Amino acid sequence: MIMKGQKISDRYQVIKNIGEGGMANVYLAYDTILDRNVAVKVLRGDLANDEKFVRRFQREALAASSLSNPNIVEVYDVGEDNGEYYIVMEYIEGKHLKQLLKKRGKLTVSEAVDIVLQITDGLSVAHDSYIIHRDIKPQNIMILENGLVKITDFGIAMAMNSTQLTQTNSVMGSVHYLPPEQASGKGATLQSDIYSIGILFYELLTGKLPFKGENAVEIALKHLKEPLPSIREEIPNIPQSVENIIIKATAKNPKNRYADAREMHEDLKTCLDPTRANEEKIKLKYQEISDDTKMIKQIKVEAKKNTENKNVDNKKEEVIVKQITGDDMKRQNKILIKLAAIFTGLILVVTAGFVGLMIVTRTKTIIVPDVTNKTAEEAVKILQDAGFKLVDETENISSKEVNVGNVVKTSPLAGTKRKKGSEIKLYISTGDETILIEDYSKKNYLEIRGSLTARGLIVNIQDEAVDNDSDYKDGDVIRQSVEAGTSLTKGASITLFVAKVGDSYPDFTDGSYTVSDVEEFCKEHNITLEKVYTFSDTNLDGTIYEQNREPGSPASSGGKLVIKIYQKEDTEDENGNCEDGLC
Repeated sequence: MIMKGQKISDRYQVIKNIGEGGMANVYLAYDTILDRNVAVKVLRGDLANDEKFVRRFQREALAASSLSNPNIVEVYDVGEDNGEYYIVMEYIEGKHLKQLLKKRGKLTVSEAVDIVLQITDGLSVAHDSYIIHRDIKPQNIMILENGLVKITDFGIAMAMNSTQLTQTNSVMGSVHYLPPEQASGKGATLQSDIYSIGILFYELLTGKLPFKGENAVEIALKHLKEPLPSIREEIPNIPQSVENIIIKATAKNPKNRYADAREMHEDLKTCLDPTRANEEKIKLKYQEISDDTKMIKQIKVEAKKNTENKNVDNKKEEVIVKQITGDDMKRQNKILIKLAAIFTGLILVVTAGFVGLMIVTRTKTIIVPDVTNKTAEEAVKILQDAGFKLVDETENISSKEVNVGNVVKTSPLAGTKRKKGSEIKLYISTGDETILIEDYSKKNYLEIRGSLTARGLIVNIQDEAVDNDSDYKDGDVIRQSVEAGTSLTKGASITLFVAKVGDSYPDFTDGSYTVSDVEEFCKEHNITLEKVYTFSDTNLDGTIYEQNREPGSPASSGGKLVIKIYQKEDTEDENGNCEDGLC
């Protein structure tokens, strides 16, 4: 058990426990070398001696450490200290989507699209490297106060192109977001993540899970056999384009889904365009429920629960779904013969892999030297003399502390232990980087906001009403508070003025509107009208000369409009009678 104040690898001083799971405990710690708070995930002591769990734990680190994207939690370091395996990650101060849903119930369409856009942007990087997350769910998606989304816990991620020592029909992950192919015992693919994103998208919009049951078996069977409930029954006015994305993402047959997260991301970018609001409902090309699924004879589900963790980690589910299909005993015997041959070959592969692993682990480990603020040439020499190899390509990053052209950091970080001959990547300083502002006119604000926020700017959004026949689509940027070509530093603010298609307040003071016209407009738009009269001895009687709503601003139902009107001044004739009845 890690205690408060304890130092891991004589570097990471534990501040407090911030999470406990079925596989690992997470601590907030202070990095005494780089002077920053970090999150340290430590493999639970009772699992550290289990080779399978250690391998999974290390696979998480290797998979996540190769990914670089603002929407993915960054992995800083991986190591082992006195038999305890750990991963050091970026510390995120925010809440996960499950907490947000509990507070809000459900999100608006634009909010949900923005979040899923960021999730697919992050996963695109993983899918480009053939890395599958395999556990997409609200608890693994963090959201910061500024709206930036971070994918965390690649706990059961696996590189598809990596060597697999074993392969079983075990399906790990949360059953509520479980793809049908995994529920039926088949391996995960990139499309498996797409299905989980689709279920998450549905939940963000409706505040409900599409499939519920009394146990994991019942829920898994619904993923296999039942169609997704119609989202239009929950949200009748949802754009058809958004429903189409959910239908395609949650298709039972992986062939009907998006090929990967990048393809889904590209579709999401335009889904709120008015031109797509009434597109035709999507028709899936391939048969949804296969014959094998219909011919299920037996499904066994075992919930693997660690009794020591029962009260600590009731959110984690590990589901093993096994499927036995077939027409007759003859067919099953043939399958068993084939499986026996495969299993025999698999034993040989595992044995060879284990022997190779033992040889590799005997390689001497050495500490990565600190080459911060050294020139690239100096850093290369120091690292090569220490026994490391250098990656051919370097990466440029901004830094206020390190001079332009010098080394900011290495990957793996200085002070970590690595095997002799391991590859090291250099990160070169570009100085105090600024963000160059472009012309965002007629671009969708969701994409611009996400990009600028990820680069460290504070983005404010202000709606401006535009007519239905305007050149701007709903959600387009009309103008911006900072001119294109201006450079901003991180933490600076920019306001985007965004088109809101619909009726707006006219300029009632332009002389073409009567009080009756204003009354009719307010009645039509359910707006409260207040009239203030000002006496005048001129011939401006009945003229509207001022209004409290800016022309062009949205005419929202339930609002209030105040207009000021000139009225002819009271006059009396010589007998004391009122002229024109105004007294």
